[in-house]
Amino acid sequence: MHINWFKYSSPQTFYPLAGKMIPWFYGLAVLFALAGLYVSFALAPTDFQQGEAYRIIFVHVPAAWMSMFIYIVMAGWAAFGLALNARLSAMMAQALAPTGAMFTFLALVTGSLWGKPMWGTWWVWDARLTSELILLFLYLGFIALQSAIDDPRRSDRAGAVLALVGVVNVPIIYFSVKWWNTLHQGSTISMTAAPKMVTIMLLGMLFMALAFWMYSIAVALVRVRCIILERERSTEWVKNLFGEEK
Repeated sequence: MHINWFKYSSPQTFYPLAGKMIPWFYGLAVLFALAGLYVSFALAPTDFQQGEAYRIIFVHVPAAWMSMFIYIVMAGWAAFGLALNARLSAMMAQALAPTGAMFTFLALVTGSLWGKPMWGTWWVWDARLTSELILLFLYLGFIALQSAIDDPRRSDRAGAVLALVGVVNVPIIYFSVKWWNTLHQGSTISMTAAPKMVTIMLLGMLFMALAFWMYSIAVALVRVRCIILERERSTEWVKNLFGEEK
């Protein structure tokens, strides 16, 4: 069976598809979160150096991963919207920004909670921490810029430019522990080397990362449906949609 995926590039056709996908992604998020919390806090052993305090990494590390990953995806959607004048792409970028900002804030807060017992302080102007804070400001700037411009087309273009300029900060965050002297420990998981942690710990972290990923998709789909209705409210199909619901 051949599926014409290009037809879903239209807000009108994507809206019902998104509605069908949301419950599945929410369900997967709950299942992965339950599995991740059980493995992380019930099965994973106590760290011989950090004690029980290390368990915050099961939230902190996946949140930090998502903060960077969502920004790259957001900038990609914004670039598609800018280059192809695709309305849905711009809407997806707008829908992802609040979730990315939330995970960035969560990464900073949990990092501070972890840093206090490990480093003896809540915050240091470390290269990794500072660049992650800049990422939060980029998310907030993207949201504020789009909210400040009434015309959707102009706000999409302005937001896309900001998002694309800010992409340079993502590799800085990732490689900061290699490029500069930093208190923040290096990457525990690498694509080119064996993991530096016990398998059960790695499993808990991956479950939590998948839970955050599924949650991000579900929330983005909910939000993009709201954006579609707001922007398309004067179109005939939206009027018919609400007429049918009544």
